[in-house]
Amino acid sequence: MDRLNAGAIRVPGADVRVVGRCASTNSVLLGERLDRPVLLAADEQTGGRGRRGRRWHSPAGCGALFSLGLPLERPARELGGLSIVAGLAAVRALRALGAAGAALKWPNDLMLGDAKLGGILVETRARGAGSAAVVGIGVNHRKVPGLAARLRRGVAALEDQLRPLPERNAVIGALARELFAALRAFDAEGFGRFRDDWEALHAHAGQRLRVRLADGRRLAGIAAGLADDGALQLRTRHGLRIVRSGSVTRARPA
Repeated sequence: MDRLNAGAIRVPGADVRVVGRCASTNSVLLGERLDRPVLLAADEQTGGRGRRGRRWHSPAGCGALFSLGLPLERPARELGGLSIVAGLAAVRALRALGAAGAALKWPNDLMLGDAKLGGILVETRARGAGSAAVVGIGVNHRKVPGLAARLRRGVAALEDQLRPLPERNAVIGALARELFAALRAFDAEGFGRFRDDWEALHAHAGQRLRVRLADGRRLAGIAAGLADDGALQLRTRHGLRIVRSGSVTRARPA
């Protein structure tokens, strides 16, 4: 098993820390002041979280797991598109590493084909006139035996595509550098500059989707890009619908 090493994770402008084990890197950073950018990587998270409180499964040594926390000038009410920005940054980094099939499933699942490669959890809080954001990224580095069967869905790992497989220090560094740059650009320019990039990296662009909404209802329509705040646009038989909270449960060609 390759060892995490703060000195080998190069993210200019951020303090880099490594722990062997913690409940959640996001939770640790949310408890700090975040006066400057901080990256926290962990070999294992015992209480890793995904969207809507879902658990993130990654035994020691199998995942590239980290959180990047930083202060932002934009107030918390303007951060709706932050998860999309983080997802775009992650996919760009993964493709640069050689994972050519990496793509995004709205809002921020990282995919290889129809299998999930990783996920992103964005959490924010008000901080004076601005805000603080913590972005957690978990990517499957090596396969976890039996995980796909337990979760009842396709699960991918970087070792499926990358030969030789880069060490986790290199993967975390590449992801974090791209993420840091994207968050800085978002803070300076807003979400608009990222919308066009979405279609190129969206795994289900132009496809017919079935979405489970936050209240349990289901909605079907054709993916029609993003709204100004990063919400998913669906073209349905009743017109254009905007989905701000939900999960894509099915996708097929239109």
